[in-house]
Amino acid sequence: MKKILFLFIGGCIALLALYYAFIYFVPYSEGVRSGELIKISRKGVVAKTWEGEISQGISGAQIFSFSVLDKDKEVIEKLKEYQGQYVKVDYTERYATFFWLGDTKYFITKVEPEQSPHFRK
Repeated sequence: MKKILFLFIGGCIALLALYYAFIYFVPYSEGVRSGELIKISRKGVVAKTWEGEISQGISGAQIFSFSVLDKDKEVIEKLKEYQGQYVKVDYTERYATFFWLGDTKYFITKVEPEQSPHFRK
C-alpha cells in the first residue's frame, strides 16, 4: 500500500513539474507591438509582479496588457524611463501563466523608444 501511495504521489509531482516546464519554456507565440506606454507598476499581495499597459489607439480603446519577469531588470528600468512615451516592445505569449509570474500571458522581453505615427515631422 505504501509503495502504491509513493508511486501515485511521485507521478503527480512529475506531472506538475512537466506542466510547469511546458508553460514556462514553450512559447505560444512571439511578436512585436507598439504604442504609448501608459502604465508600469509592481503589484500583488502574495507575489509582487511587474504589470503594464500600452495604448494602441488614439482614444485608448485598444489596450495591450503585459507582464515582465523579475529577472528582466534592464527591461523594467527601460519601461520606467519610457513611461508616457511611444515604445516598441518584443513579447512572448505563453499558453497560460502562474500567479507568481504575472497576471497576463504576454511577457515583454525587449523595449525600445519609437517615433509616434501621430506626431511625425
